[in-house]
Amino acid sequence: MQKYYTRVCNFYYNKISREKVKKKISLPISGNKSFSFDTIEIITRTNKKKINISSIKNLPSKIRKKVLIDINNISKPKKFPKLKFDNLPIFMGILNITPDSFSDGGKFIEKISAKKQINKLIVDGAKIIDVGGESTRPGSKEIPQTKEWLRIHKVMSYLKSKNFFVSLDTRKSFVMKKALKYKLDLINDVSGLSYDKETINFLKKTKLPFVLNHMKGNTKTMQKNPRYNNVLLDIYDYFENKLRLIRKSGIKHDHIILDPGVGFGKNMKHNITLINNISIFHSIGLPVMLGISRKRFIKDISGKNDSKQRIGGTVSSSIFSMLQGVQILRIHDVNEVNQGIKVFKKLNFNK
Repeated sequence: MQKYYTRVCNFYYNKISREKVKKKISLPISGNKSFSFDTIEIITRTNKKKINISSIKNLPSKIRKKVLIDINNISKPKKFPKLKFDNLPIFMGILNITPDSFSDGGKFIEKISAKKQINKLIVDGAKIIDVGGESTRPGSKEIPQTKEWLRIHKVMSYLKSKNFFVSLDTRKSFVMKKALKYKLDLINDVSGLSYDKETINFLKKTKLPFVLNHMKGNTKTMQKNPRYNNVLLDIYDYFENKLRLIRKSGIKHDHIILDPGVGFGKNMKHNITLINNISIFHSIGLPVMLGISRKRFIKDISGKNDSKQRIGGTVSSSIFSMLQGVQILRIHDVNEVNQGIKVFKKLNFNK
């Protein structure tokens, strides 16, 4: 049986968007009238076709029913504990307390430097601090759970005192349980809850929000010639199947963020395809997050213009992602990306 997917496109912003929504010629993304669309792309494994939303009524009944379900998922307001999606994007500031992360390993391994970075990320505009004690860069080796916890433990009491939104970047339920008594608002497990079988039970018991990530393989194997039939649709199906299993396990809440995992088991072509078509994931009905900061695809594209921090590539891909309705951006250089987006919005969104 042929499966149909709906990707929203042709977006409008601010004043123009609100006018079009009022006239019912565009539809809001996540209930935000300042950000809307008037075109969808209907995709199958063999074909795709763009139509204006006014033509949905002319579709065959079976396809129309599926598209209308997707449209509802795209348009409905997203509610998430302690997060508001009325001024996008939300910045998740990265705090790697590791000696070997791919771009900032060793910089914040000490308690004093980690605290300074937390304060900087907050001042720069991060609404979420994502704390990680184990590198998951391509080729990285697993570390003992006790060692990972000792790294993270350095800043957990400090984050609790700051009363800030805290995300924990870990694959291990042991670390999750240890951190719970301090302060946790979100679990960010890059393995897609697959690494540790106890993680699902932990999330069910605590009812904590979490990020559902996509990773092909593991940190040792993920970049060894990754292959897909269709990277976009394969990951979409992965999310649907994983969500089905999560519901069966007893987790009923919708406080789940989707991250298709740029750079996690993807080559440059896969990454570009994902970012170019990221708006397809809105039809699942959950907030979308992208981790594009300093990623290798920026080097692959820029060639001789690559740089250590890759700020230019991070800023441009962040703006592009924002224009596709991505709600959360996971970023190292929050100040620079925030600056770029503020200037872009002022130049463009007031029209």
